[in-house]
Amino acid sequence: MVKMGLPKGFSSQRTRLSAVLNMLSLSLSTASLLSNYWFVGTQKVPKPLCGKGLPAKCFDVPVPLDGGGTNASSPEVVHYSWETGDDRFTFHAFRSGMWLSCAEIMEEPGERCRSFLELTPPTEREILWLSLGAQFAYIGLELISFILLLTDLLFTGNPGCSLKLSAFAAISSVLSGLLGMVGHMMYSQVFQATANLGPEDWRPHAWNYGWAFYTAWVSFTCCMASAVTTFNTYTRLVLEFKCRHSKSFRGAPGCQPHHHQCFLQQLACTAHPGGPVTSYPQFHCQPIRSISEGVDFYSELHDKELQQGTSQELRKAASSSVEEC
Repeated sequence: MVKMGLPKGFSSQRTRLSAVLNMLSLSLSTASLLSNYWFVGTQKVPKPLCGKGLPAKCFDVPVPLDGGGTNASSPEVVHYSWETGDDRFTFHAFRSGMWLSCAEIMEEPGERCRSFLELTPPTEREILWLSLGAQFAYIGLELISFILLLTDLLFTGNPGCSLKLSAFAAISSVLSGLLGMVGHMMYSQVFQATANLGPEDWRPHAWNYGWAFYTAWVSFTCCMASAVTTFNTYTRLVLEFKCRHSKSFRGAPGCQPHHHQCFLQQLACTAHPGGPVTSYPQFHCQPIRSISEGVDFYSELHDKELQQGTSQELRKAASSSVEEC
C-alpha cells in the first residue's frame, strides 16, 4: 500500500490568505455602503438678488415713479448687475451616496443633506431598492464565507470537514461577488438617471466618481480573489488525493474512472492486521460516497499506520538491544 500524506501546510496557508482577502473585502464593502462619497461634483446655483453683504456686482439706477424727469421727488431705485453668463451662478460642491446627498449652502457655512431616495425619480426607485438589497446580501454572504474560513482555520483538524468548509466558503464568496457587482452597477444607473431627471434644484452641473465607488470595486476584486484562492485549495487537495491513489490501480482498468473509491473500498474490505478503523465502520465493504469521506477515512487510516509503524520500530529496537545483551 502506498503511503501518502495530505498537504496540510499548503492548505492552511491558502485558507489563511483567503480569510485575509475576505476580511478586507468585507471591511471595504461595509465602508462604501455607509459612505456618502460614491459620487462627487458641483451644482450650478443662481446667485441671490443684489443686496448688502452679497457678492453680486450691482449698481443702482433711480427711476421716477411718474415717468417724468430725474428731478422727481421720490424716484424708484432699480438694481442692475454687470454679471452675465456663468458669472450669474455660483458652483457648490456636493457628494452623494446610497442614503444621503449633501451639498454646500450659500447663506451660511455648512451642508444641506437630503435623502437620495426622495431625489430619485419614481421610475428608478424600485431599482434603487434592488440595489440596496443586493448590497446587503453581498455583505451577508461575505460574512458567512469569512466565518466558514475562520472555522476551518481555528477549529477544524479533519481534512474532510476542511474540504467541505472550503467548498461552501468558495461558493458563498462567488455568489456574494456576483451580487455585489450587480448592486454596484444598478446604483450607478440610478444615479445617472437621477442626475438627468431629478429635481432641478439638485441636478449636478458636473460629477465624477468618489472614493467609495472605487472602494466598492476593490472590495469586489478582493472577494473574487478569495473565492478563486479557496477553490484552488479545494481542487488541489482533491486532485492530489486522486492522483496518489490512482497509482494502486494501474492494473485494474475497471477502477480507473473511480480509482479513489475503489482504493478506499479495498482498504476497508481487506482490514489490515490492526483491524478496521473504528471511527469509520460505515466504510467497511461499502462504496465511498464523496471525496471528503475518502479523505476522512484515509487520514485516520494513515495516522493509524504511522502509529503501528512507530510501535514496530520500537519493538525491533528493543529486540535488537536484547540480542546484543
